[in-house]
Amino acid sequence: MDPKRLIAFLAMVLGMFMAILDIQVVSASLSEIQAGLSAGSDEIAWVQTAYLIAEVIMIPLSGTLARIVSTRYLFTISAAGFTLASVLCATATNIEQMIVYRALQGFIGGGMIPSVFAAAFTIFPPSKRSVVNPMIGLIATLAPTIGPTVGGYLSHAFSWHWLFLINLVPGIIVTIVAWNFIDFDKPEWSLMKKFDWWGLASMAIFLGALEYVLEEGNANDWFNDDHIVMGAVASATAALVFFWRAFNVEFPVVDLRAFSDRNFSFGSMFSFVMGIGLYGLTYLYPVYLGHIRGYDSLMIGETMFVSGLTMFFTAPVAGILSNKLDPRVMMSIGFFSFGAGTYIMTGLTADWDFYELFIPQILRGFGLMMCMVPINNVALGTLPPARIRNASGLYNLTRNLGGAVGLAIINTVLTTRQDVHYMQLREHVDWGSPQAVEQINNMAANYTAHGLDGATAAIKQMVNLVERQAMIMAFSDVFMLLTVLFAGMLLCVTMIRKPQARAGGGGGGH
Repeated sequence: MDPKRLIAFLAMVLGMFMAILDIQVVSASLSEIQAGLSAGSDEIAWVQTAYLIAEVIMIPLSGTLARIVSTRYLFTISAAGFTLASVLCATATNIEQMIVYRALQGFIGGGMIPSVFAAAFTIFPPSKRSVVNPMIGLIATLAPTIGPTVGGYLSHAFSWHWLFLINLVPGIIVTIVAWNFIDFDKPEWSLMKKFDWWGLASMAIFLGALEYVLEEGNANDWFNDDHIVMGAVASATAALVFFWRAFNVEFPVVDLRAFSDRNFSFGSMFSFVMGIGLYGLTYLYPVYLGHIRGYDSLMIGETMFVSGLTMFFTAPVAGILSNKLDPRVMMSIGFFSFGAGTYIMTGLTADWDFYELFIPQILRGFGLMMCMVPINNVALGTLPPARIRNASGLYNLTRNLGGAVGLAIINTVLTTRQDVHYMQLREHVDWGSPQAVEQINNMAANYTAHGLDGATAAIKQMVNLVERQAMIMAFSDVFMLLTVLFAGMLLCVTMIRKPQARAGGGGGGH
């Protein structure tokens, strides 16, 4: 193995780690940023949304860009631009600046993610994949999981500016190494003349508007909101233009032909579900710990760290097993572990703490790594090298879209089920029920003894109790839904072909 290529690859992996970590580092500390920029609660969500929308547009585009300008140029510019945008984020003085800088950061950073997957399958011989693949899998899944921990720690120990400044030194190192060491391919500048600008515009509107609808839909009551309707119409119209161009233009912005490979299609579907599991659960646990248990961002981070540690220790095991086991068996083990973890969580109560969440988090971390490695192999392992750059962009896009769709569904189910449970509970806690009357009287007496308006305070507390219980029941419903989803994936695993013997290498397998 050429040491120069190995150094280049490690720098690329570090770049990808920064780009993926940056989504979640900020999520735990949005309230600190909100206070720092004196922004409204509806505005602050855009710090995340802007990043995700921009990143989702860049990820599928990166394959085409890498062909035109070469991996070396694309990666170096991405790393330098990402570092610069991070510094700009730290200097933002109002919410508008922050949103613009975050969009820049997401767009430029998105170029680093698929390049790493493509490089792994292009520059390493198949015999080395059992080492390389778990490494990429670990970075792609560990970054979102430990993000809240790192973010919580940084904003506690220093200030929210450090969420962005932390990228400065690694960013400079990655940029310098990428420029000097990446030499996997040559630019094809002639393709610039054929570049499909209409395809790019339609893809940007299609994916950008879709991401907006999914991110903001639940908060704005879906199609009762004019902006959401406009976003949905724009996304659907642009999608038609984009798909038409993709199949009719000589050099499309994204080559969709990779989906004609059955294993790539299934791999992308599994990747989509992994996105739901990865981003959905990274979102659900902190919401529960924050709202029900009243944890701050640091305590949430410390609780969530269990999953990250599990992944770290499972990665080498998954690498060794990927040489010995049929990938379908590994994926089955992974999805089963995932499902078992979410099934345990259906028994959630208001008292669940670090110890009750311990086993579900270990199952989740283990399941993620066991799935991620074989899914990468199934999706990209049978494609010819010429197609891999484009395919890896599409493959990474499915994971991000899975996350966006998953979060939208999870949020909607949480809201609607909470209302349903609240109504049901309210009937039980009617003024007629002797237990309710007794409890309210006890509470009222307690408050009155402390010189407060007992009756009002007691009713207020009763409402809070019912609301909290309704929320916990809604959480259980979401975990049940996820369990059913992972069980469904176990059935799908039986439908894929076993990828050809890995010793055979790059070509073949259409």
